[in-house]
Amino acid sequence: MICLLDGDLIAYRCAASAEKDPVEIAIHRADDLINHIVADTSSDSYRVFLTGSSNYRLGYNPEYKANRKDMPKPQWLQQLREHLVVEHGASVSDGNEADDEMAIAQCTGGVDTIIASLDKDLLQIPGKHFSWEIRGTSVKGLEWIKPATFRDVSVVDGLRHFYFQLLMGDRTDNIFGFDGVAREKVPKFLEGDVAYLMSLETEKDMYNFVLEKYGDHVLMHMNAHCLYIQKKNSDRWEPPID
Repeated sequence: MICLLDGDLIAYRCAASAEKDPVEIAIHRADDLINHIVADTSSDSYRVFLTGSSNYRLGYNPEYKANRKDMPKPQWLQQLREHLVVEHGASVSDGNEADDEMAIAQCTGGVDTIIASLDKDLLQIPGKHFSWEIRGTSVKGLEWIKPATFRDVSVVDGLRHFYFQLLMGDRTDNIFGFDGVAREKVPKFLEGDVAYLMSLETEKDMYNFVLEKYGDHVLMHMNAHCLYIQKKNSDRWEPPID
């Protein structure tokens, strides 16, 4: 099995954990984390993915992830990204994101793969998933904060997750949901709507239900283009047809 590693998260988390330490500590933690994940997923090999500087989603919404522009970055982030490329053969996306490239590898690779990430966006993608979490403070090694989570995502479950995100919005990516609010948790008044959405079996029904909540296909479609994760090269979201 090939483990598909979210290099963006590995680099950011390990760099952030070593703000007061030499860069060698951050590098050690990244290497250690990769070894932990590969071992825990019983993978025979791995691939690391990083997000590049260009992203087609900005063509649909120039404000996509604009809320991150002024956020300070860990001091060793760039050095860790370079380390992942040089020492771990990480690939850097061109025109899309690391999430897209991991998803494309899982959906079109023709081999047994598992996506290893903390990013819930990737639960749109059918197949095996591994969610890890670490303390990130030990120089000698890393320990899980809680048991790692394995999950098998079906095609229908992936669609439900996408339309759930579309309904809720995504504060991290500066995407606002059906009522102009980006939520992290389901509020009481939406619990019934979410439960109904999760009971639907076809994408057409999911689309129609969320469109009714938006009342505006222009805004909904813009958000859908930004939230959708590619499953093949040059893939774009399209509304379902009858």
